[in-house]
Amino acid sequence: PSSTTPPCSDMEMESSMEENDWFPKKRGKKVADKCLDLNRSGLTAADVKEMELDISWNDFISGTLHSVMRQLHLVSKLKILRLSSCRLTTEDVQALGAALETVPELEELNLSWNSKVGGSLPQVLHAFQMGSKIQALELVDCALTSEDGVFVGHLLAKLPSLEVLDLSININVGGSLNSIAQGLKSTSVLKILKLHSCGLPKESVKILDDVFTHLDGLRKLDLSCNKELGGGFEDVPARLVLLKHLEVLNLHQCSLTADDVASLTQVIPLLSSLQELDLSSNKKMGSSSENLLSRLRFLPAVKSLLIHNCALESETFTALAEASVYLPALEILNLSWNKCVGGNLELLLETLKLSKSLQVLRLSSCSLVTEDVALLASVIWTGHLAKLQKLDLSYNDSICDAGWAIFCQSLWLLRELTELDISLRPSSFRDCGQGFRYLLYAVSKLPEISEIGLRRWTVLPSQEEELECFTHDCRRDI
Repeated sequence: PSSTTPPCSDMEMESSMEENDWFPKKRGKKVADKCLDLNRSGLTAADVKEMELDISWNDFISGTLHSVMRQLHLVSKLKILRLSSCRLTTEDVQALGAALETVPELEELNLSWNSKVGGSLPQVLHAFQMGSKIQALELVDCALTSEDGVFVGHLLAKLPSLEVLDLSININVGGSLNSIAQGLKSTSVLKILKLHSCGLPKESVKILDDVFTHLDGLRKLDLSCNKELGGGFEDVPARLVLLKHLEVLNLHQCSLTADDVASLTQVIPLLSSLQELDLSSNKKMGSSSENLLSRLRFLPAVKSLLIHNCALESETFTALAEASVYLPALEILNLSWNKCVGGNLELLLETLKLSKSLQVLRLSSCSLVTEDVALLASVIWTGHLAKLQKLDLSYNDSICDAGWAIFCQSLWLLRELTELDISLRPSSFRDCGQGFRYLLYAVSKLPEISEIGLRRWTVLPSQEEELECFTHDCRRDI
């Protein structure tokens, strides 16, 4: 924060702001800039001028927001206001509610991670009247009550321009989903709907299914970490298929049943615009998803495929491997915690060879064996995986020292690699073998590498000397 004493009156403050455009210059910004980002930075009352105000993650705001909000009328054309994780007090929330009446042009409001917002939402957002210009409303982890959820439902009917709604990590929202769903029917331009960890019951799927008819422009749908949704997709008309523009679907940790998977098999492959699919941590998929995974070949635009911790079996992994060959845009593939991958990585050989865009490959705790990493090394040696940035092979303790050495010899060819993890399980400890020297050599050749996970590998005294020489010669630390 500046040591300069802030002006006391509105007139003095306005004059101070105009004089030499001091504040934008202080923040290293051009006077003509329209965006002011104060995330994690100090702020005085004289600092409010720009069209966008982000004072998130500033604890000192707690209990003092009124001193900033009373000057908000000076920026009546404020478009964006972000106050996430500012430890807002009840008094702050009240001051915010009054201040929002003075900024009718507001298009984005983020109050996430402020628990005092919960129970007081009508006081905060009462200024949003019919025809409001608000386009994005983010209320993540605000301890919203069921009554707040009902209020949101009524409020949505007044927000025809809303494109983003994020109510994630508000466990009581599920109890008022009927009201929210009615409101969503009025948000025809909505593009992003996030209800992650909202305590949604099984019946929520049918409630939302009735809404999808009105949301044909939806781009992103996140229903993840609602463990009670299991069984909700059974016998549902599945209007989800109407979301022709859907690009992101997240059903991570939703306790999907075999019947859910059967229903989704009829829907997901028809979402032709889908780019990101997350079905992770649904363990019943392991024995029931063969048809679904085999039909992913009809989604050539998919860039991110997350199926970690799904207890995949041999048949389902084979189906996935065969379908992945038809995903040329794939950038992220996460199969971690699926033991069946171990000893069967060769099923992905064609995918690894054909993929020109793969940037992230995660195979943690997949029971990989020496032959698997030798296969991976051969793919790298032949010039494939050139775009790889993040590689996770951690918790694969069955790989012998010779296997790690073979793998590490190929690492230096991954010129864009930024992160590598070959850590051992928490219960395991092993001496670094001959692969350590190859690892050091690779790091010296990789200009982008910034993080290497080697947890629970023991560096021997002779290797400590190599590490010291490496640090001295290459001027880089591990």
